[in-house]
Amino acid sequence: MPSCGERLSKKARCLAQREESHTEKARLIEGLRDQYPLALLLLIASMSRSSFYYHLSLLQADDKYADLKQRISDIYHHHKGRYGYRRITQTLKNEDIKHNHKLIARLMGELKLSARIRRLKYRSYKGQCGVIAKNLVKRRFRAEAPNRRWLTDITEFKVGGDKLYLSPILDCYNNEIVSYTLSRRPVYDLVKQMLDRALKDIPSKREEQLTLHSDQGWHYQMKPFANTLKDNNIKQSMSRKGNCLDNALMEGFFGTLKCETIYLEKPKTIEALEKQIHRFMHYYNHERIQMKLKGLSPVQYRTQSLMQT
Repeated sequence: MPSCGERLSKKARCLAQREESHTEKARLIEGLRDQYPLALLLLIASMSRSSFYYHLSLLQADDKYADLKQRISDIYHHHKGRYGYRRITQTLKNEDIKHNHKLIARLMGELKLSARIRRLKYRSYKGQCGVIAKNLVKRRFRAEAPNRRWLTDITEFKVGGDKLYLSPILDCYNNEIVSYTLSRRPVYDLVKQMLDRALKDIPSKREEQLTLHSDQGWHYQMKPFANTLKDNNIKQSMSRKGNCLDNALMEGFFGTLKCETIYLEKPKTIEALEKQIHRFMHYYNHERIQMKLKGLSPVQYRTQSLMQT
């Protein structure tokens, strides 16, 4: 057994035990493939690749859900562990493969597949340094059409001793990220560029007024920020001091973002993290389904609603 075997789980160590049958070893290897390289597991088990696939086929021959398990595994790994049983059930439904969510949850348990969740939060509040706007949103995070209600905030990432700041705008209609900017420092330009980019893609004349909601961070208290909103006929709204629930939808997005990027594939450099976030933003808007959007991605939901009007 290689020296790294000392760090393997108890199940992985069972592979080296002689009394285990080849069929049982194949079962153990299949359950551990999402955690360790197949070549390493085969080496520990003293089992050839052809023997593994032979005994795996015997196991699957008696399993009426073998094909479904394989599709579940494919979906899970395609989305890099970001999907739990609810989204996998919906993805299968979108493919016209309809099964009860309880069955999918049970099969994922057998496959040792589970989504990961974790959250962190950067605080930009530094006291009152400008004008504090009233809370116009009041936790009403739904909108009847695009560009009616936007949310924004700033979150911080750390890679070693380096930091990276992300400033996005989220549309409450379909949870789409309208625009975002990245910076190594939480300067005002981070927010300014984000807002400028968002304004380029919306009509200057709108039937319904747009509201932009944020916390009381110093960036949003700046006069240039408030003036830009006023010049574009956008109402400004702010959460109450120290109440993160007033911007809960944005907080939820940051939790999803961090869970499905840095906690899945830990970047070693800030440059790698930047690329990772750019990839995720496109994935989130165009591909990642959301149950509250009828199993569609934000862009798919918006596009579908526009076609129906």
